[in-house]
Amino acid sequence: MLTQLRRDHANMARMLHVLQLKQKALAAGDRPNFQLVREVVDYILDYMEGFTVPLERICTERLQTLAPESNDLTERLGNDYQALRTRLKRLSNDLDMILMDAVVPMDRFAEDLKAYLDAHRAYLRDERELLFPLIREHFDDQDLERLAEALPDGATAALERLQEAYPELYAELREAPVPAT
Repeated sequence: MLTQLRRDHANMARMLHVLQLKQKALAAGDRPNFQLVREVVDYILDYMEGFTVPLERICTERLQTLAPESNDLTERLGNDYQALRTRLKRLSNDLDMILMDAVVPMDRFAEDLKAYLDAHRAYLRDERELLFPLIREHFDDQDLERLAEALPDGATAALERLQEAYPELYAELREAPVPAT
C-alpha cells in the first residue's frame, strides 16, 4: 500500500515538473501549450477528487483513533489540501479564459502557477515526511487493506489515457526525472 502511495507521489511529482517547465517558459515570455497545461490541471483536479479525498478521509479518521496526537497534523494537511484545490481551481478558471482568448495577465498567471507548484510540492513533502511514517507506524494489515480498497481502480488507467491522448505530455513525463518534492 505504501509502495502504491509512493508511486502515486512520483507520478504527481512528474506532473508538477511538467507544469513547472511550462511556468518557466511563461515567466521567460514564451507562450507554452496552454491546452497541454489544461489537460495536466484537469488530470490533477480529477486525481485529487477521486484519489486524495477518499484516502485522506480514511487516514484522518483512523489516525484520530490510533494516534490522537496526530490530529493537529491531519487537520493542517486537510487545510493545506483544501487550499491547494482552491488554487488549482482558480488556475483552471484562468486557463479557460486564456483558451477563449480572453485577456489574462500572463505575469500574474505565471506567479499563481508558481505559487501553486510550490504549495503542492510542500504538501507532498509533508505527506511523505510526516504522514507516511505515521501510517507505517500505526496502521495494521487491515488498515492498509482498507486503504487499498479506497484506491480508485482507474487511477493508473487515467494516467495512461492522458499519456496516449497527449503524446507531447507523455514524452515530457517519460523524460522528466522524479524531482525532490
